[in-house]
Amino acid sequence: MKLRLTDEEKEMLEGKHGRATKKAMDLIVNLGEIYGAERLIPISSVQIAGVSYHNLGEAGLEYLADMAVDGKVRVITTLNPAGMDLEEWKKHGIDEDFAENQQRVVDAFARMGVITTCTCTPYLIGNLPHFGEHIAWAESSAVCFANSVIGALTNREGGPSALAAALTGRTAEYGFHLQENRNAQIKYKVDAKLHSTEDFGLLGYVIGERTRKSIPYITGIPHATTEELKSFCASVATYGGVAVFHMEQITPNRTTVPEETEIVTREDIDTAREALDDENAGIDFISIGCPHASINEIAKIAEMLEGKEISADKTVWITTARPTKDLAKKMGYYDVIEKSGAFLVSDACCAVAPLKGRFKGLMTDSAKACFYARGKNNFKTEIRTIEECIREATS
Repeated sequence: MKLRLTDEEKEMLEGKHGRATKKAMDLIVNLGEIYGAERLIPISSVQIAGVSYHNLGEAGLEYLADMAVDGKVRVITTLNPAGMDLEEWKKHGIDEDFAENQQRVVDAFARMGVITTCTCTPYLIGNLPHFGEHIAWAESSAVCFANSVIGALTNREGGPSALAAALTGRTAEYGFHLQENRNAQIKYKVDAKLHSTEDFGLLGYVIGERTRKSIPYITGIPHATTEELKSFCASVATYGGVAVFHMEQITPNRTTVPEETEIVTREDIDTAREALDDENAGIDFISIGCPHASINEIAKIAEMLEGKEISADKTVWITTARPTKDLAKKMGYYDVIEKSGAFLVSDACCAVAPLKGRFKGLMTDSAKACFYARGKNNFKTEIRTIEECIREATS
């Protein structure tokens, strides 16, 4: 079935709105035809992944620079984490050459009108769609959060397709933009009490490993905070490629409920912890904020660090979005954290910063961080609560 285009969309495809917009529309149309979409649909926001120069390299930067010649975004657009804190990178041990190249990447996005707030939690800093709204987001944890917790509709975009959606204000109507593709396929009953972000991350590991891109319906969780849900989203997306889930009495989407039920026990959670804990990890790096820490988490960490000092043999990163860091400065949390010897790092995270070779063992509350620490940086890992991470940092 041929994709139907509006007059404005045809004009974009013909190059009447500029060369970058034409290239972007070419990509959107090609994706629509590949996936059998009947039409394009307007979107209200975009979140772009592939921002760290560590991942992009010169080839990616060249593409961005070319699109920035005449490309302008049509909807609110934010970025995924970069490879460094854009203002305080020097004190975090980032190489000057890398910093220069990373800034070139951010500048290219800025020329296109992208809001250069680099975060994997755009919903915490103003890029917040409402229920039922079509968007085009790329970061896997944010996609899962938007689809599931907010009830917006998005596929998991790649970096180029997300940018194309931003430049055209359109995406093809297929996949999770269609309600019939969002129904639950497998049911889980959680027969274990969950106490922290780390527990929710471990649950995401268990369900992700079992589910593998199917859509889970989850029962047995009476309450979950925003922080716990963002931890779960990051983990279930990382270990299972899950882009949408349903959590009974917590998430807003309606779905048919699968009859067959699998049980998740405390033993399953503990086994997941064992899988992420390496023997003799030799912890010298502690990172909290994957996904980026909320102001609530930062406030609690500052309280834990008040009057304490980070051990000389350990480096501590608390990673967050730039607006959240600015708020933490206003509230005095930044001063408390930095005075202890820990770093409040914005714009970046431990998953995309150039850290390979700098550390040996990571302790974190994030199951997702464990995945990337092992796979990208060859770190050994231990997953613990935030409280345990801070105790380790100050012991």
